[in-house]
Amino acid sequence: MPAGSVRIFDTTLRDGEQAPGAGLTAAEKLEVARQLFRLKVDVVEAGFPAASPGDFEAVRRIAQEAPQDIAVAALARCKDGDPQRAIEAIKVAHRPHLHVFIATSDIHLKHKLRIDRETALAEAVRWVRYGREQLGRDAEIEFSAEDAS
Repeated sequence: MPAGSVRIFDTTLRDGEQAPGAGLTAAEKLEVARQLFRLKVDVVEAGFPAASPGDFEAVRRIAQEAPQDIAVAALARCKDGDPQRAIEAIKVAHRPHLHVFIATSDIHLKHKLRIDRETALAEAVRWVRYGREQLGRDAEIEFSAEDAS
């Protein structure tokens, strides 16, 4: 990406749906995605395929319809099953984008995941590598640290 350029990463379909009363059907998500395609956003984070069969289907349909110049992202925890489901949903996109995350705060590591920091780092590396192996060198693989306080 050229210096000084701006990249738009839209999370409406994933993060926006977490707002109370904001649940959308697969058909509604596809219509929102089509509007985002018209706006020429760079990346559409289509959803969290491991969350439900409906979310998986919505992400898959969005990936099928996405134009060549727009990446379709799927969110996945660094946990067996999640990245595989996300990859299955987005692999049909011209520009698949896997977004994996893991909790990294001391509280989350100790009480939620029950792992140490080294294990969390190893899991992050494992799933980023897995995404690259499954989707290829041209795919976009992103990692986020949840609650990195």
